Amino acid sequence: MSVAETIRTDIRKLPRGQPFTTSRFAALGSRGAVDRTLARLAADGGIERLARGVFVRPRKNRFVGNVRPGVAEVVRAIARDNGETVQVHGAEAAWRLGLSTQVPIEPVFHTSASSRPIRIGNTTVRMIHTSNRRRLQFAGEPAGLALAALWYLGKDNATPEAVARIEAAIGPEAFARLRSADMPAWMAGALDTGGAAGG
Repeated sequence: MSVAETIRTDIRKLPRGQPFTTSRFAALGSRGAVDRTLARLAADGGIERLARGVFVRPRKNRFVGNVRPGVAEVVRAIARDNGETVQVHGAEAAWRLGLSTQVPIEPVFHTSASSRPIRIGNTTVRMIHTSNRRRLQFAGEPAGLALAALWYLGKDNATPEAVARIEAAIGPEAFARLRSADMPAWMAGALDTGGAAGG
């Protein structure tokens, strides 16, 4: 079976709507052969290019056509490919958890890798390097989202009301996981004061 046929067979087994990167096929042939095959598949509509080196087998919706994965899902695929850890920015986390009404203008993520922009479709994502590993704990989990929000809120705004809202949003199991994180004393104190476990 040729490189192109092998790649086509592999792609047909992938779930629709799940992003994948070119590195998935690195062992099947040269980079040039892989890129040419993916480019042909994209031109034929069998796959769709989401970002540099990232594709998806389109998921169809009869009302809106192709349904693309969200920006965060594409970023996670890139992060897995690069072996980096990424965490949603605190402003986004605070908005998702109902702690802020300000919708972030552009997607921003903290990363263990280098700072850089990533173009996903018509959206530019900012990746900001952080050397503070505590900010990247539980990345991709509800507890990590809550942790990012707390870092963003800061000591003065991590009120008992804010913590209670976080606990209600992520649930008791994730909240217990959040409390196990390596965090500064002010944050631990806020969780003790505002969480159900702390009264």
